[in-house]
Amino acid sequence: QVRLVESGGGVVRPGESLKLTCSVSGRTLPESDVDWYRQTPDKPSFEQREWIADIFGRGDTDYARWAKGRFTISRDIDKNEVYLDMRNLNPEDTAVYYCRVAGYWGQGTRVTVSS
Repeated sequence: QVRLVESGGGVVRPGESLKLTCSVSGRTLPESDVDWYRQTPDKPSFEQREWIADIFGRGDTDYARWAKGRFTISRDIDKNEVYLDMRNLNPEDTAVYYCRVAGYWGQGTRVTVSS
């Protein structure tokens, strides 16, 4: 059984940074592609979740064009955790952030960017 738990969300001011964590159990990271997605308030349905980045089992990464340069995905194989470092946040980044592995989703962690 795959289980994902996201953490690290919170309320930050514009321009600040935040690091999210996806704790993975039931699969090891070298055998898994892990994605980060987000769901913004103006796109509330499941199908409208926005893909952010992917870290593949072999360790290479891919990003949505809008996320490149501000968001960084990484992992710690020993901890079986995947991270999303987010810099220079703005109010449009306000969303619930999810990780996904093999079709499984976590419960999400909420990020609010507000002055």
